Amino acid sequence: MGKIIALANQKGGVGKTTTTINLAASLATLEKRVLVVDADPQANASSGLGVNIKQSECTIYECIVDKANVQNAILSTAISTLKVISSHINLVGAEIEMLNLPNREKILKEVLTPLKDEYDFILIDCSPSLGLITINALTAADSVIIPVQAEYFALEGISKLLNTIKIIKSKLNPHLEIEGFLLTMYDSRLRQANQIYDEVKRHFQELVFKTVIQRNVKLSEAPSYGMPTILYDADSTGAKNYLALAKEIISRNCK
Repeated sequence: MGKIIALANQKGGVGKTTTTINLAASLATLEKRVLVVDADPQANASSGLGVNIKQSECTIYECIVDKANVQNAILSTAISTLKVISSHINLVGAEIEMLNLPNREKILKEVLTPLKDEYDFILIDCSPSLGLITINALTAADSVIIPVQAEYFALEGISKLLNTIKIIKSKLNPHLEIEGFLLTMYDSRLRQANQIYDEVKRHFQELVFKTVIQRNVKLSEAPSYGMPTILYDADSTGAKNYLALAKEIISRNCK
């Protein structure tokens, strides 16, 4: 039985999509069967994995709104064990279209639950908001990874996200756990980055991943070539960081 992990933080630019792409590729490289679900209308996770969004006839939007067969939405990538369900700009309006649907918070769960036997990990890239699609992702997920940028305002807004998780746990998904807080864009030369790491560690202790994602130019270059960093430059710091994170997640989940 696979595990569904949502990557969420309503603050934009913290590395959610970068983490989704590179963690998925690293898990797949370690011979895990991985599915990325792009639940962000910007569809950056899709294009970052080499998917031509304009040619995607069936996306997560059709699965949610039109009840399309999810198997028709699954696309291959350059890594044989890594698949993706792409997003579409129409997802922007999906929240309004979902308002009158029964069990509107559980639609994504209904779409993804039958796939859990086919994959070891299903990663959902959430948009930077706490809207209905993100609530669907957290309701469908077994756990959530919260990327935290190693900058001054990093902890701003986390309390709002934690409160949302608490509400979802009490009303929609009692099994939802925090997989971990992931420090991203970390520069060990900056005193501020170290202070934020210490603060996050003090607040959340064992929930903070040992792996930190360092600032690395290859991480920002790779998506423009439609590939994860491990394929773009396997020796780069970014690729090594995400491989270490993948190993940490596998060891946490295989106890």
